[in-house]
Amino acid sequence: MIRSDKLTARNFPSAQEEAQQQAAFDAAFDANPPAAYQLAFTDTDFLVRPELRPVRMQLELLKPELIQQELNIQSTVVIFGSARIADRESAQAAVDAARAAKDEAAVQRAERRLVMSGYYEEARKFARLVTETTKDFAHPLYVVTGGGPGIMEAGNRGAHEAGGRSIGLNIVLPHEQRPNQYITPELCFRFHYFGLRKMHFLMRSVALAAFPGGYGTLDELFETLTLIQTGKCRRRPILLFGRDFWSRLIDFELLIDTGMISPGDEQLFHYVETADEAWALLMKEYDIGGTTNGSSGTNGTNGTNGHPGTGAVPAGGT
Repeated sequence: MIRSDKLTARNFPSAQEEAQQQAAFDAAFDANPPAAYQLAFTDTDFLVRPELRPVRMQLELLKPELIQQELNIQSTVVIFGSARIADRESAQAAVDAARAAKDEAAVQRAERRLVMSGYYEEARKFARLVTETTKDFAHPLYVVTGGGPGIMEAGNRGAHEAGGRSIGLNIVLPHEQRPNQYITPELCFRFHYFGLRKMHFLMRSVALAAFPGGYGTLDELFETLTLIQTGKCRRRPILLFGRDFWSRLIDFELLIDTGMISPGDEQLFHYVETADEAWALLMKEYDIGGTTNGSSGTNGTNGTNGHPGTGAVPAGGT
């Protein structure tokens, strides 16, 4: 009888085994070996050298990619927005405190933030709808955020409240960003390179929801619009929450009138006001729960490829 375990046994020790062996050796002999003696892949000082930047970039691409592959995550919905927008309860508490202090300027600021808190609640509801509707599909839609507070927290929170998993793509900043508490722990990533983080936002995305935000939100929104406009990635729904905010912030008609963008480029996105409106648009776009070919699989998925609805939601990839 053939011993299959012998046929498939490793010919060489794994890197992990030898790293553990080195650590045990150093500990047993109270050793403090010179840097040159350390294994290259356990030597942090070596790995952070400027010449090793291409290696570090490859690692930042591979680590989240391999983990998501292992967890069979294929399609995501990305939620962008300001870190400064608070939930309604916190915003109301700030209004009450400002009024109690009889600080009129503070009251006005707090009242504006209370109005903006409506976006937190819509982001939270939108993430909950995405997760609740698809979490039992063969390939659910996973909410992805930048991992921080504000609208990002709202997205992860809504998915958490729906009993699903969600992803947080954190970034190292001068003032350290702390991951919000609602990210699924095994999907809480941290990046050094903004470029690699942006790539992971788009690699599996089937839709992007942009809530009011500042420079970071605008950066992510316009990079996505540029990639779609130039054909560098496939077209997918881009949802701008709050027509009044976005139309006051960006004059798309001026861009068309002056020839800076082409007529029709303004159709690369949709204005929406509520989570229900946004989710209805995505359900129509991808026929989620539909039966276009009359052959649906279990849990609302298509029998051929297991995606939501008729399988119209494609796997990610830019």
